[in-house]
Amino acid sequence: MSLRNTPAFVGALTILSLASVGCATKKHVREAIAPVQNQANQTQAQVGSLQKQTDENKKQTDQAIGDLDRQVATADEKATDAGKKAAEAAAAAAQANSAAAAAAQQAQAANTLAQQTGTKLDTTIQNLDNYKLISTAPIYFKFGKSVLSKDEEAKLDDAIQKLGSMKGYVVEIEGFADRTGNVAYNRDLSRKRADAVVHYLAVEHNVPLRSIRELGVGSDFPDANNKTRDDRKENRRVDVKIYMLDVTGQAQASNAAPGSTSAQ
Repeated sequence: MSLRNTPAFVGALTILSLASVGCATKKHVREAIAPVQNQANQTQAQVGSLQKQTDENKKQTDQAIGDLDRQVATADEKATDAGKKAAEAAAAAAQANSAAAAAAQQAQAANTLAQQTGTKLDTTIQNLDNYKLISTAPIYFKFGKSVLSKDEEAKLDDAIQKLGSMKGYVVEIEGFADRTGNVAYNRDLSRKRADAVVHYLAVEHNVPLRSIRELGVGSDFPDANNKTRDDRKENRRVDVKIYMLDVTGQAQASNAAPGSTSAQ
């Protein structure tokens, strides 16, 4: 009996055959699985890349949504503030319109009052020259003198009493002199005589100076007559004329009152 025919040899040969077959099968399986494994690895890599891209896109989307929310909130806040300012502006405009209407009414009232006042003022101005002569009192002085005598002061007292509570009057004071001496001396003397009368009226009778008109005429006045002693005595005087303002425009000013003495 040879060794090849022994059971041990046959068994060993069978094991070797199975081992060879097993190695060949594993290699075949590995070669068959390798492409699938590579495809799986690639797919896994793509999935990972897609997941990473998805996560990045989600992050950007969340950030964009957050930015949009903040912009919307800011816009809402600005819109609310704009609405508030618009309401305030509307209220201010209404108040301004009300004030303008009130100002227009006041202006109209002022214009009406101004027209009425202007009419009255025009009437008053037109009548300012309407003075009526109430009285004329000649006050005499001694030769070369400018001092009032007691008798002449009494005449002034009587003339001023006629004023009473009269308003709107004017007192004209005209001083004269005769032609004895030179023209300059006589003019100065006539002014001193007029000053004496003004002083007496202002101090003793409180006649306002604004109501007094004074002039020292001197000796060179129209129609002056110095031929006789009586003529010269008549020229050594001050004429006190009292005028009353008549705003009605009906007064007729006269040049002299009854019984008055004019310069000769």
